[in-house]
Amino acid sequence: MTTRKEFLMQSGMLAAGVVLLPSFTLPYKNPKKNLGVQLYTFRKEMLEDAVGTLKRIAALGIKQIESARSTKGLYYGLKPKEMKDVCEDLGMTLRSGHVALDEHWKETMDQAAEAGQEYLICSSMPTEGQTADNYKAVAEAFNKAGEECKARNIKFGYHNHEYEFESENGEVFYDTLLKNTQADLVHMELDLGWVVVAGKDPLDYFRKYEGRFPLWHLKDMDMAKKESTEFGKGGLDIAQMLKYKKESGLKYIFIEQEEYASTPFESMTHNMKFMKNL
Repeated sequence: MTTRKEFLMQSGMLAAGVVLLPSFTLPYKNPKKNLGVQLYTFRKEMLEDAVGTLKRIAALGIKQIESARSTKGLYYGLKPKEMKDVCEDLGMTLRSGHVALDEHWKETMDQAAEAGQEYLICSSMPTEGQTADNYKAVAEAFNKAGEECKARNIKFGYHNHEYEFESENGEVFYDTLLKNTQADLVHMELDLGWVVVAGKDPLDYFRKYEGRFPLWHLKDMDMAKKESTEFGKGGLDIAQMLKYKKESGLKYIFIEQEEYASTPFESMTHNMKFMKNL
């Protein structure tokens, strides 16, 4: 099975909700409106029938959508405005999108503006090289991208995997990235699952870099296989994470699952029941 990391490398580059209000509270008035899905979870379904899949997601109560790159483009064969309108008609918001910082960057920003997105998230390192100097150069590129997005009323951000938590001379590369990016220009989307797989504790980052993580990718991880699993079956203490939402600066949670016990919709139904019962 192709993992998301492998897919991202190959392509240059969901979930479900519940109608009932989850029992946990986020730092805003209506937590249900701020719980979303990363559509990579439904990558096959979105390519086969984007509108039909979005209807199934909306029927489960999800309100926030984060898109991902696909073989049919950033919006699964739909036009940016069309994707926005379909989501809005279904009571959802196309809040964010995973993209590449590449030669198509200007077009990517223009499309995001047309789609009315609040966030554009670089989904993986734009250059290869596990060195501090490379991460500093990337940080400079991220600050520039953040300025360009800000001019279009879009927030730029970065989504981690596990490799950013390797280190050089005692400093973790992800820390290098945080120290060399401007908080008002580069908004971190912390993938909590990959953090724990890397042997780190997300809470340490919430405390050390308070307010830097307005977006989460929430996924539980099978620590032996190093792949995603249904909530409660892996190594992430989700209830504990949610206690530190204020320190994180959390605004939106996007649930993502890459591997499934059965089907994406069945896995997400399980995940949303888990969230409700916290």
